Amino acid sequence: MQVTDNNHPDPENIFVSAILLAAGRSTRMAPVNKLTSDFGGKPLVRHAAEAAINSKAGEVLVVTGHDADAVSQALRGLDLRMIANPAFAEGLASSVKAGIAAVSPKAAGAVFLLGDMPRVTSDTVDALVDAFRQADGKKICQPRHDGRPGNPILWPRDLFEEFTGLSGDVGAKPLLARHADRVLGVDVDTGGIHMDVDAPADLTT
Repeated sequence: MQVTDNNHPDPENIFVSAILLAAGRSTRMAPVNKLTSDFGGKPLVRHAAEAAINSKAGEVLVVTGHDADAVSQALRGLDLRMIANPAFAEGLASSVKAGIAAVSPKAAGAVFLLGDMPRVTSDTVDALVDAFRQADGKKICQPRHDGRPGNPILWPRDLFEEFTGLSGDVGAKPLLARHADRVLGVDVDTGGIHMDVDAPADLTT
C-alpha cells in the first residue's frame, strides 16, 4: 500500500498505521498481568493485535513497557513491530507519544487500539479506515454502537503533535473535546468497542 500525492491522495491508498498500547502495569489486577492472561484460549493482548493485523492498516506497532518480554512472547509469530516505552510508568500518555514517534512517515493517520479490549474486531478497524479515507484523511474517526462512542479511535497526522502536550495516565479525551468539530462517528455492529478487561471476572466474559 503506497501513498501517492500527499496533497491529492487516492482514498484507497491513504496509509494508516495501527498502534496497539500494551505497556500498562495492570495495577487493578496486580500481581497478575492481564495482558498476558488467558482470554478465550489465547493471551488477552493477542486478540487486539490480531484484529489490527487482519485489518486494512498498513503496519501494526505495539508499544510495550511493563512486563515487556512476556507481552512480546504473547504476540510471538505475528507480523508487527515492537516499540519499547521506557517511560511507561509515567502513564498512558507516554505510550501514546512513543507510538506516534514510531509510525511510518507515509502514514496519514493512526488508529490507537487498547491491549485490554479483546472484542474489537478487524471489521471495526476497517470501518474506521474506510471512513478516514473517504474523509481524505482529515477526520478523527470514532466508532459508535447503540449511539455510544467507543474505542479504537483513528487520528489524522496533523493532530499528532498535540499528543506531545499530554502527560500522566491521560488518553485522548482532552483532544476529542478540543476538536469535537472534526470527530466523525462511525456506526459499527458490535458492542466490543465498549468492553475492556479491568477485573479478573472480566477474563471469563
